[in-house]
Amino acid sequence: MRSATAETDEWTDDTPVSRHGGGRAGAWFAALLLAGVSTVVGCRIADTDGITPVPQLLAFLPWLLAPTTVALLFAALTRWRLGLVWSLAVLAALAWYIEPYGKTSQPKGAPVAELRVLTSNVEFGQATDELIDAIREQRPDLVFVQECEYGCEEKLEQAFGKGNSKGDKGSYPYRQAVEGAGSDGSVILSRHPLKPAAGIPATMGMPGATADVKGHEIRLQLAHPMPPLPTQLSTWREELSDLRDYAATNRTRPTLLAGDFNASQDHAAFRRILDAGFADAARLTGDARTPSWPARTAPPLGAQIDHVLVSRDFAANRARFLDLGNTDHRTLVVDLTLFKSP
Repeated sequence: MRSATAETDEWTDDTPVSRHGGGRAGAWFAALLLAGVSTVVGCRIADTDGITPVPQLLAFLPWLLAPTTVALLFAALTRWRLGLVWSLAVLAALAWYIEPYGKTSQPKGAPVAELRVLTSNVEFGQATDELIDAIREQRPDLVFVQECEYGCEEKLEQAFGKGNSKGDKGSYPYRQAVEGAGSDGSVILSRHPLKPAAGIPATMGMPGATADVKGHEIRLQLAHPMPPLPTQLSTWREELSDLRDYAATNRTRPTLLAGDFNASQDHAAFRRILDAGFADAARLTGDARTPSWPARTAPPLGAQIDHVLVSRDFAANRARFLDLGNTDHRTLVVDLTLFKSP
Protein backbone atom coordinates (compact mmCIF):
# COMPACT_ATOMS: atom_id res chain seq x y z
CA MET A 1 0.00 0.00 0.00
CA ARG A 2 1.40 3.43 -0.96
CA SER A 3 1.86 6.02 1.75
CA ALA A 4 0.25 9.47 1.70
CA THR A 5 3.72 10.99 1.60
CA ALA A 6 4.54 9.13 -1.59
CA GLU A 7 1.30 10.28 -3.17
CA THR A 8 2.03 13.97 -2.54
CA ASP A 9 5.47 13.56 -4.08
CA GLU A 10 3.98 12.58 -7.46
CA TRP A 11 4.04 14.91 -10.46
CA THR A 12 0.71 16.67 -10.69
CA ASP A 13 -1.02 17.09 -14.04
CA ASP A 14 -3.58 19.76 -13.32
CA THR A 15 -2.82 22.34 -10.62
CA PRO A 16 0.51 23.68 -9.36
CA VAL A 17 0.64 21.97 -5.95
CA SER A 18 3.46 20.43 -3.94
CA ARG A 19 4.08 18.85 -0.56
CA HIS A 20 6.00 21.92 0.65
CA GLY A 21 4.69 25.48 0.83
CA GLY A 22 7.78 26.79 -0.95
CA GLY A 23 7.24 24.41 -3.82
CA ARG A 24 3.61 25.44 -4.09
CA ALA A 25 4.63 29.11 -4.22
CA GLY A 26 7.21 28.33 -6.92
CA ALA A 27 4.62 26.57 -9.04
CA TRP A 28 2.18 29.44 -8.73
CA PHE A 29 4.97 31.86 -9.64
CA ALA A 30 5.61 29.83 -12.79
CA ALA A 31 1.89 29.87 -13.57
CA LEU A 32 1.73 33.66 -13.25
CA LEU A 33 4.73 34.12 -15.55
CA LEU A 34 3.26 31.77 -18.12
CA ALA A 35 -0.14 33.46 -17.98
CA GLY A 36 1.42 36.86 -18.68
CA VAL A 37 3.65 35.66 -21.51
CA SER A 38 0.84 33.54 -22.99
CA THR A 39 -1.40 36.61 -23.21
CA VAL A 40 1.21 38.44 -25.29
CA VAL A 41 1.98 35.40 -27.45
CA GLY A 42 -1.74 34.77 -27.91
CA CYS A 43 -2.20 38.28 -29.31
CA ARG A 44 0.73 37.68 -31.66
CA ILE A 45 -0.89 34.45 -32.86
CA ALA A 46 -4.24 36.21 -33.26
CA ASP A 47 -2.58 39.00 -35.30
CA THR A 48 -3.76 41.73 -32.96
CA ASP A 49 -1.96 44.26 -30.78
CA GLY A 50 -4.46 44.00 -27.95
CA ILE A 51 -4.63 46.50 -25.11
CA THR A 52 -2.09 47.80 -22.62
CA PRO A 53 0.33 46.30 -21.66
CA VAL A 54 0.33 43.97 -24.68
CA PRO A 55 1.43 46.51 -27.36
CA GLN A 56 4.30 47.67 -25.16
CA LEU A 57 5.44 44.10 -24.44
CA LEU A 58 5.11 42.98 -28.05
CA ALA A 59 8.02 45.26 -28.95
CA PHE A 60 10.23 43.05 -26.78
CA LEU A 61 8.79 39.69 -27.89
CA PRO A 62 12.19 37.91 -28.22
CA TRP A 63 13.08 38.84 -24.66
CA LEU A 64 10.00 37.01 -23.36
CA LEU A 65 12.13 33.89 -23.73
CA ALA A 66 13.71 34.86 -20.38
CA PRO A 67 10.58 34.74 -18.16
CA THR A 68 9.35 31.66 -20.01
CA THR A 69 12.62 29.87 -19.29
CA VAL A 70 12.35 30.88 -15.63
CA ALA A 71 8.83 29.45 -15.55
CA LEU A 72 10.12 26.22 -17.10
CA LEU A 73 12.76 25.90 -14.38
CA PHE A 74 10.24 26.49 -11.58
CA ALA A 75 7.84 23.99 -13.14
CA ALA A 76 10.64 21.43 -13.21
CA LEU A 77 11.75 22.14 -9.64
CA THR A 78 8.19 21.85 -8.33
CA ARG A 79 7.45 18.84 -10.53
CA TRP A 80 4.43 20.49 -12.15
CA ARG A 81 3.92 18.48 -15.32
CA LEU A 82 1.29 20.74 -16.87
CA GLY A 83 3.60 23.69 -16.27
CA LEU A 84 6.41 21.92 -18.10
CA VAL A 85 4.20 21.24 -21.12
CA TRP A 86 2.83 24.80 -21.04
CA SER A 87 6.34 26.30 -20.84
CA LEU A 88 7.61 24.22 -23.75
CA ALA A 89 4.60 25.18 -25.86
CA VAL A 90 5.16 28.89 -25.19
CA LEU A 91 8.88 28.56 -25.94
CA ALA A 92 8.05 26.87 -29.24
CA ALA A 93 5.62 29.66 -30.18
CA LEU A 94 8.18 32.33 -29.30
CA ALA A 95 10.86 30.57 -31.35
CA TRP A 96 8.46 30.49 -34.31
CA TYR A 97 7.57 34.18 -34.15
CA ILE A 98 11.12 35.38 -33.52
CA GLU A 99 11.88 34.45 -37.12
CA PRO A 100 12.01 37.56 -39.37
CA TYR A 101 8.64 38.49 -40.82
CA GLY A 102 7.93 38.81 -44.51
CA LYS A 103 9.12 37.27 -47.73
CA THR A 104 12.24 38.41 -49.55
CA SER A 105 12.77 38.58 -53.30
CA GLN A 106 15.23 40.11 -55.73
CA PRO A 107 13.83 42.87 -57.98
CA LYS A 108 13.66 42.12 -61.68
CA GLY A 109 15.15 44.34 -64.31
CA ALA A 110 18.35 46.35 -64.54
CA PRO A 111 19.92 48.37 -61.69
CA VAL A 112 19.68 52.09 -62.43
CA ALA A 113 20.80 53.88 -59.24
CA GLU A 114 22.56 53.40 -55.92
CA LEU A 115 21.21 55.17 -52.85
CA ARG A 116 22.36 55.50 -49.27
CA VAL A 117 19.57 56.36 -46.82
CA LEU A 118 19.99 57.52 -43.23
CA THR A 119 17.21 57.86 -40.67
CA SER A 120 17.69 59.28 -37.19
CA ASN A 121 15.53 60.34 -34.25
CA VAL A 122 17.57 63.07 -32.54
CA GLU A 123 15.38 63.23 -29.38
CA PHE A 124 14.07 66.80 -29.32
CA GLY A 125 17.09 67.97 -31.34
CA GLN A 126 19.58 67.05 -28.63
CA ALA A 127 21.70 64.84 -30.95
CA THR A 128 21.83 67.28 -33.87
CA ASP A 129 25.57 67.89 -33.59
CA GLU A 130 26.26 64.15 -33.52
CA LEU A 131 23.93 63.67 -36.49
CA ILE A 132 25.83 66.30 -38.49
CA ASP A 133 29.06 64.40 -37.84
CA ALA A 134 27.41 61.13 -38.89
CA ILE A 135 26.08 62.68 -42.12
CA ARG A 136 29.54 63.98 -43.00
CA GLU A 137 31.04 60.57 -42.32
CA GLN A 138 28.38 58.41 -44.01
CA ARG A 139 27.50 60.83 -46.87
CA PRO A 140 23.97 59.50 -47.43
CA ASP A 141 21.93 60.60 -50.43
CA LEU A 142 18.73 60.96 -48.40
CA VAL A 143 18.36 61.85 -44.71
CA PHE A 144 15.19 61.45 -42.65
CA VAL A 145 15.31 63.25 -39.28
CA GLN A 146 12.65 62.93 -36.58
CA GLU A 147 12.17 65.19 -33.53
CA CYS A 148 14.08 67.90 -35.37
CA GLU A 149 12.82 71.03 -33.65
CA TYR A 150 13.59 74.61 -34.70
CA GLY A 151 17.18 74.61 -33.42
CA CYS A 152 17.90 71.29 -35.12
CA GLU A 153 16.59 72.49 -38.46
CA GLU A 154 18.62 75.69 -38.19
CA LYS A 155 21.83 73.75 -37.46
CA LEU A 156 21.22 71.43 -40.41
CA GLU A 157 20.67 74.44 -42.65
CA GLN A 158 23.91 76.02 -41.45
CA ALA A 159 25.86 72.80 -41.92
CA PHE A 160 24.51 71.62 -45.26
CA GLY A 161 22.32 74.29 -46.81
CA LYS A 162 23.19 77.16 -49.05
CA GLY A 163 25.66 79.62 -47.64
CA ASN A 164 27.14 77.37 -44.93
CA SER A 165 30.76 77.91 -43.96
CA LYS A 166 31.87 74.35 -43.28
CA GLY A 167 32.98 73.30 -46.73
CA ASP A 168 29.75 71.38 -47.47
CA LYS A 169 28.02 74.15 -49.39
CA GLY A 170 25.04 72.84 -51.26
CA SER A 171 25.68 69.20 -50.29
CA TYR A 172 22.03 68.86 -49.23
CA PRO A 173 20.39 71.78 -51.01
CA TYR A 174 16.97 70.14 -51.12
CA ARG A 175 14.70 69.64 -48.14
CA GLN A 176 11.11 69.09 -47.14
CA ALA A 177 10.12 69.75 -43.54
CA VAL A 178 7.32 70.01 -41.04
CA GLU A 179 8.40 72.64 -38.55
CA GLY A 180 7.64 72.20 -34.89
CA ALA A 181 8.90 72.33 -31.35
CA GLY A 182 9.97 69.34 -29.29
CA SER A 183 9.11 66.06 -31.02
CA ASP A 184 6.82 67.66 -33.62
CA GLY A 185 9.44 68.76 -36.16
CA SER A 186 10.76 66.49 -38.94
CA VAL A 187 12.86 67.07 -42.05
CA ILE A 188 13.95 65.23 -45.18
CA LEU A 189 17.33 66.25 -46.64
CA SER A 190 18.40 65.26 -50.14
CA ARG A 191 21.33 65.54 -52.53
CA HIS A 192 18.83 65.00 -55.34
CA PRO A 193 16.15 67.46 -56.46
CA LEU A 194 12.93 67.26 -54.47
CA LYS A 195 9.40 68.17 -55.36
CA PRO A 196 6.90 68.80 -52.55
CA ALA A 197 4.38 66.05 -51.97
CA ALA A 198 1.53 65.77 -49.53
CA GLY A 199 2.74 64.33 -46.27
CA ILE A 200 0.62 62.39 -43.80
CA PRO A 201 -1.25 64.51 -41.25
CA ALA A 202 -0.27 63.31 -37.79
CA THR A 203 0.40 64.41 -34.24
CA MET A 204 4.12 64.67 -35.06
CA GLY A 205 5.47 65.87 -38.39
CA MET A 206 5.50 63.34 -41.25
CA PRO A 207 6.56 65.22 -44.41
CA GLY A 208 6.55 63.72 -47.90
CA ALA A 209 8.38 64.49 -51.13
CA THR A 210 9.29 63.14 -54.56
CA ALA A 211 12.99 62.82 -55.40
CA ASP A 212 14.47 62.91 -58.89
CA VAL A 213 17.35 60.40 -58.83
CA LYS A 214 19.08 60.25 -62.21
CA GLY A 215 15.78 60.81 -63.96
CA HIS A 216 13.87 58.31 -61.83
CA GLU A 217 11.11 59.53 -59.52
CA ILE A 218 11.09 58.09 -56.00
CA ARG A 219 8.33 58.83 -53.53
CA LEU A 220 9.62 59.64 -50.04
CA GLN A 221 7.61 59.54 -46.83
CA LEU A 222 8.96 60.17 -43.35
CA ALA A 223 7.33 58.06 -40.62
CA HIS A 224 6.88 59.18 -37.02
CA PRO A 225 3.56 58.02 -35.59
CA MET A 226 2.70 58.41 -31.94
CA PRO A 227 4.29 55.84 -29.61
CA PRO A 228 1.93 53.23 -28.09
CA LEU A 229 1.48 55.02 -24.78
CA PRO A 230 -1.42 53.64 -22.71
CA THR A 231 -3.45 56.82 -23.29
CA GLN A 232 -2.53 57.12 -26.99
CA LEU A 233 -3.13 53.62 -28.37
CA SER A 234 -5.96 54.70 -30.65
CA THR A 235 -3.82 57.49 -32.15
CA TRP A 236 -0.90 55.08 -32.57
CA ARG A 237 -3.11 52.62 -34.45
CA GLU A 238 -4.70 55.33 -36.62
CA GLU A 239 -1.38 56.84 -37.67
CA LEU A 240 0.14 53.46 -38.48
CA SER A 241 -3.02 52.72 -40.46
CA ASP A 242 -2.49 55.95 -42.41
CA LEU A 243 1.05 54.80 -43.22
CA ARG A 244 -0.38 51.49 -44.36
CA ASP A 245 -2.83 53.30 -46.67
CA TYR A 246 0.04 55.36 -48.09
CA ALA A 247 2.02 52.17 -48.71
CA ALA A 248 -0.90 50.51 -50.46
CA THR A 249 -1.39 53.54 -52.70
CA ASN A 250 2.28 53.77 -53.72
CA ARG A 251 3.42 50.16 -53.85
CA THR A 252 3.49 50.07 -57.67
CA ARG A 253 6.14 52.80 -57.97
CA PRO A 254 9.55 53.34 -56.35
CA THR A 255 8.83 54.44 -52.77
CA LEU A 256 10.72 54.76 -49.49
CA LEU A 257 9.15 55.04 -46.04
CA ALA A 258 11.73 55.78 -43.36
CA GLY A 259 11.81 56.92 -39.77
CA ASP A 260 10.83 56.05 -36.23
CA PHE A 261 7.73 53.88 -36.63
CA ASN A 262 7.35 53.30 -32.88
CA ALA A 263 6.55 49.71 -33.85
CA SER A 264 8.40 46.48 -34.54
CA GLN A 265 7.68 43.49 -36.75
CA ASP A 266 5.84 41.96 -33.80
CA HIS A 267 3.12 44.62 -33.99
CA ALA A 268 0.18 43.75 -36.22
CA ALA A 269 -0.27 47.39 -37.27
CA PHE A 270 3.32 47.48 -38.57
CA ARG A 271 3.05 44.12 -40.34
CA ARG A 272 0.08 45.46 -42.31
CA ILE A 273 2.38 48.10 -43.81
CA LEU A 274 4.73 45.34 -44.95
CA ASP A 275 1.80 43.31 -46.25
CA ALA A 276 0.79 46.27 -48.42
CA GLY A 277 3.79 45.47 -50.63
CA PHE A 278 6.88 46.76 -48.80
CA ALA A 279 9.97 45.15 -47.33
CA ASP A 280 12.06 46.18 -44.35
CA ALA A 281 15.59 46.97 -45.59
CA ALA A 282 17.11 45.53 -42.40
CA ARG A 283 15.17 42.32 -43.01
CA LEU A 284 16.63 42.11 -46.53
CA THR A 285 20.18 42.43 -45.20
CA GLY A 286 19.71 39.90 -42.39
CA ASP A 287 19.50 42.49 -39.59
CA ALA A 288 15.80 42.23 -38.78
CA ARG A 289 16.33 41.74 -35.04
CA THR A 290 19.03 44.37 -34.46
CA PRO A 291 17.62 46.71 -31.76
CA SER A 292 17.48 50.45 -32.41
CA TRP A 293 15.77 51.56 -29.18
CA PRO A 294 16.42 52.31 -26.37
CA ALA A 295 19.98 53.22 -27.30
CA ARG A 296 21.20 52.94 -23.69
CA THR A 297 20.58 49.18 -23.60
CA ALA A 298 20.87 48.28 -27.30
CA PRO A 299 22.13 46.08 -28.82
CA PRO A 300 22.04 43.59 -25.88
CA LEU A 301 18.46 44.58 -25.05
CA GLY A 302 15.99 46.55 -27.11
CA ALA A 303 13.58 46.61 -30.04
CA GLN A 304 13.92 47.58 -33.67
CA ILE A 305 11.43 50.39 -34.16
CA ASP A 306 13.46 52.53 -36.60
CA HIS A 307 13.05 51.27 -40.16
CA VAL A 308 13.64 51.97 -43.83
CA LEU A 309 10.84 50.32 -45.80
CA VAL A 310 11.23 49.90 -49.55
CA SER A 311 8.92 49.05 -52.42
CA ARG A 312 9.71 46.02 -54.54
CA ASP A 313 11.82 48.13 -56.92
CA PHE A 314 14.68 48.13 -54.40
CA ALA A 315 17.29 45.71 -53.17
CA ALA A 316 19.07 46.34 -49.86
CA ASN A 317 22.81 45.65 -49.82
CA ARG A 318 23.93 46.69 -46.35
CA ALA A 319 22.44 48.01 -43.11
CA ARG A 320 24.21 49.36 -40.04
CA PHE A 321 23.12 50.94 -36.78
CA LEU A 322 25.14 53.87 -35.46
CA ASP A 323 25.37 54.93 -31.82
CA LEU A 324 25.11 58.73 -31.55
CA GLY A 325 25.28 60.57 -28.26
CA ASN A 326 22.35 62.42 -26.67
CA THR A 327 19.50 60.41 -28.19
CA ASP A 328 17.55 57.34 -27.15
CA HIS A 329 17.55 55.96 -30.71
CA ARG A 330 20.28 54.43 -32.81
CA THR A 331 20.71 55.82 -36.30
CA LEU A 332 20.04 53.47 -39.21
CA VAL A 333 21.99 53.64 -42.49
CA VAL A 334 21.11 51.41 -45.45
CA ASP A 335 22.59 51.04 -48.92
CA LEU A 336 19.99 50.43 -51.62
CA THR A 337 19.91 49.67 -55.32
CA LEU A 338 17.01 50.87 -57.45
CA PHE A 339 15.96 48.56 -60.28
CA LYS A 340 13.96 49.48 -63.35
CA SER A 341 11.24 47.02 -64.19
CA PRO A 342 11.67 45.31 -67.57
